[in-house]
Amino acid sequence: MRALISAYEKTGLTGFARGLGELGFELVASGGTATYLEDAGLRVTRVEDVTEFPELLEGRVKTLHPRIHAGILARPALESDRAQLAEHAIEPFDLVCVSLYPFEQVVGRLEVEDEDVIEMIDIGGPSLLRGAAKNHASVTPVCRPKDYELVLSELRVNGGETSFETRRRLAGIAFATTAAYDSAIVSWFQKEEPFPDTISLAFDKSTELAYGENPHQRGAYYVLRGARSHLLSRVELVRGRPLSFNNLNDLSAARVLLSELEDPGCVIVKHANPCGVAVAATIEEAYSKALAADPVSAYGGVVVLNRAVSAALGEAIASQFVEVLYAPGYDEQAMEALASKTSIRILNDLERRRSSAERWDLRHVLGGLLVQDPDREEQVREEMEVTCGELDDSIWDDLLFAWRVVKHVTSNAIVLAKGLQTVGIGAGQMSRVDAVRIAVDKARELGHDLEGAVLASDAFFPFPDGPGVALEAGVRALIQPGGSRRDGEVIETVARAGGAMVFTHRRHFRH
Repeated sequence: MRALISAYEKTGLTGFARGLGELGFELVASGGTATYLEDAGLRVTRVEDVTEFPELLEGRVKTLHPRIHAGILARPALESDRAQLAEHAIEPFDLVCVSLYPFEQVVGRLEVEDEDVIEMIDIGGPSLLRGAAKNHASVTPVCRPKDYELVLSELRVNGGETSFETRRRLAGIAFATTAAYDSAIVSWFQKEEPFPDTISLAFDKSTELAYGENPHQRGAYYVLRGARSHLLSRVELVRGRPLSFNNLNDLSAARVLLSELEDPGCVIVKHANPCGVAVAATIEEAYSKALAADPVSAYGGVVVLNRAVSAALGEAIASQFVEVLYAPGYDEQAMEALASKTSIRILNDLERRRSSAERWDLRHVLGGLLVQDPDREEQVREEMEVTCGELDDSIWDDLLFAWRVVKHVTSNAIVLAKGLQTVGIGAGQMSRVDAVRIAVDKARELGHDLEGAVLASDAFFPFPDGPGVALEAGVRALIQPGGSRRDGEVIETVARAGGAMVFTHRRHFRH
């Protein structure tokens, strides 16, 4: 029996190689792997002793040789293959263990030189691995340290052999590994192209979920390979059950909106839409205002905060039904208060402050993807046009706050705000005037005073009816993209009511 080992990642390698040796495998290894195993006291045959050819080009060429690849790809069941191996004195391999150069880790470094990245493009490793995976009928391909013990156990039980089922599963893992590796290389070469002809992305399974969006659907959470941060990176589940499909979806929506709030802020999300958002002088006040925005919808929602949870805030949250709580730290007394809520999932953000770094916004459609730039548009008031009325600084603050929030509400979207607090949200309506009515009705139902409130609309008003409903309810300033053929009528309606309106000349649809 014969094993070829070429591993950049050495975790668990000594134990695996030693186990193979004890089972009677001849260990053939290349370059640094051979030296590493020899230093560990193992007997190793070096690749150059097999090929009778030295390493070339500073190690770029080691295993690319017929004596290696023929030994991997030979089919023992074919007499012609056996005859050719015998003719050239080539011995077959029964197992190939490869871990690839750390291309993604090097790419992830700050200010890395192109030459250093290119040197991390592994050529021989993927070739060995793909050859072993192709010939899994007789060769065991191994490329992950997590599989070492499984393979050794099966070899010990079966007299030095693995089952066909195991080899086929490991072959799938090997091809997935090389495919993801190539995807990372493709992405690096295409990093300056906005929309290349072919997108190659790889995702690794982070966890299987209890179910999907509904109990009859299976679900899992995957993380984009090579992403510098993702939804749960540097996030600790302090207590509670694992997050569900819907928890993760809501948490993503809440965190993206939270990233736009600099002052102490709170976002409460239900069904991927914000139902309460506020900023304030303290995080305690921000939570109180966000909850008061719509306490009915907030029931069983996801609460995210950009400041640590104090004892007082912990007690306040513990008095509510919260599915998921996310914050950058928790006071010990806060945790004691929250411990009484067995259903809550408490997440600790260990990275504290981060921003979204997605290259693309991807939407799955039947048989494909819609790909666009992420909507990271951040506008300042100097870029906007006041079309009518007068605005003081406090109204401007509310308008800009509402404009940030409406970007994260499902279209058609309307956000009413007052005092840096949402007081009414109309989401996902086919008619914009209906979205206004819903937002106004919500605010009235919950007892919010709309006199002097502001309104943000994610797209233009096609008719004056929507602004008319809001102005009649007490709204005094509106912010919207503009661009309708009836802009003049809309402006006239607002001006006649003594209100003010701002055109941003930017739309923020979210479907």
